[in-house]
Amino acid sequence: MASSTPPNGSTSIPKKPENGTDEMQETVSKYDEILSTLPTKDDWIFKNLVKYQNTWYIPDVLKGILLAQAHFSALPSDIFLATFGKFGTTWIKALTFTIMNRNRFEFERHPLLTMNPQQCFPFLEVFLFRSQDNIFVDIKRRYRSVSSPRVISVHTPCMHLPESVTRSGCRVVYVTRDPNDIFVSSWYHMQKARAKGRRELTLEGSFDMFCEGVYQFGPYWEHVLGYHDAATKSPQNVLILRFEDIKENPFDSVRKLAKHLGYPFSLKEERNGILEKTVNLCSFDHLSNLEVNKSGVQKFSSFNSIENHVFFRKGGTGDWKTHLTKEMADRINHITKERFKGTGITHE
Repeated sequence: MASSTPPNGSTSIPKKPENGTDEMQETVSKYDEILSTLPTKDDWIFKNLVKYQNTWYIPDVLKGILLAQAHFSALPSDIFLATFGKFGTTWIKALTFTIMNRNRFEFERHPLLTMNPQQCFPFLEVFLFRSQDNIFVDIKRRYRSVSSPRVISVHTPCMHLPESVTRSGCRVVYVTRDPNDIFVSSWYHMQKARAKGRRELTLEGSFDMFCEGVYQFGPYWEHVLGYHDAATKSPQNVLILRFEDIKENPFDSVRKLAKHLGYPFSLKEERNGILEKTVNLCSFDHLSNLEVNKSGVQKFSSFNSIENHVFFRKGGTGDWKTHLTKEMADRINHITKERFKGTGITHE
């Protein structure tokens, strides 16, 4: 999420956002009133998470979400990349950027060879409010000159997206993943990304909090259910991809993604190896071994800077089997079975 203007297909972030309007100040004042009434709790990495309408948030992230609800207007051409966190966010950003820009860049000199995929598209809930400067971004001004389609990344639960996302009929891509792997991958990620001075929680202690839903943007199960319900109601607008399916059959998954984005691969492109080159460029093995992803830092906000290598660990499936006891796996699987009963959602 660089401050300089990224290549086409991404949303540019100004170096010095303009001060917000009186309306935004009013939104923030309302936020402060709401915040004072919310339950708080420390999770396994962040202090003072707040619980807002059954979802746990970092306070400044919730502020960004409320600003987006009040002031962000989605367009029919917009594309939202939605993930819970460690669902394959980096991967889906890389694939989307490559698919949408495949006629602009040669694979041998592709921007992703020198740019971390997190720089491709900004998180809506993070960049609307910069607490270190007390700056409220003028959303209309920010997006006014951005080329269409705008691609925006979110971790926000479906129920807390701006209403205009549903009204506009824009496209949404959501990635799901086995909750056992989600927990293990998140635990490693958070241990590496945790703020200095924060104590390191044990796997067992973090596990209890995950199962209780005390985790940023959690509970996990409600997050999945929200987007699954949206996909059921509007399958033409919301595409759900399983992380495991992308790993097992990346070519079919990338075809589905490209079609949903409005950039389907032609038979000629497939014969010329464009689909294969897209999959290979964005593969975990390739991206994780690039120098840019072994060094450098992504500064998402005043409270969240993450080194690039933290976004890459194993990128596989089933790693939970080497970390969770049978009792732990049974607990997650029981919760999953109960919460997803009758929905058709599976993680097997």
